[in-house]
Amino acid sequence: MRLDLYQAESERIAKEQIALLDEAKQRIVSGAPLSRLEQNGVLHALQVLIENAIGKSKHLLKSIEEPVPVSAYDAFASLEQRGNITLQELKQWNAAIGLRNRIVHDYMNIDINFIYELITSNHHQFIGEFLRKPLANKL
Repeated sequence: MRLDLYQAESERIAKEQIALLDEAKQRIVSGAPLSRLEQNGVLHALQVLIENAIGKSKHLLKSIEEPVPVSAYDAFASLEQRGNITLQELKQWNAAIGLRNRIVHDYMNIDINFIYELITSNHHQFIGEFLRKPLANKL
């Protein structure tokens, strides 16, 4: 796989999903309620961002001929062990992966107010930052 094309596509997807979340943030901050359809769109945007980052973490490991774990948690733990991310960043990634798993597998128990707080406080922005960083700068 051409890593330059992968990086460009990751950045494009990140830009799109962050823009959607920023639009939702503006609506939430202004006090306008989000419809159920819009709430689902917010959850989907978060899921896509996180899954994109999980894929990138595995491509990073593969590009340096490191073992690529199946588990997303293990992929980011490998990046932390190699010094590519900090322990604090690993904690953020573990929380993001947990959120993604909850969106996908435990969707009936998601507190939308928690999601609103996450978005309005920009806690999702680190995912976009990771996706925008060139692959070469992470290793």
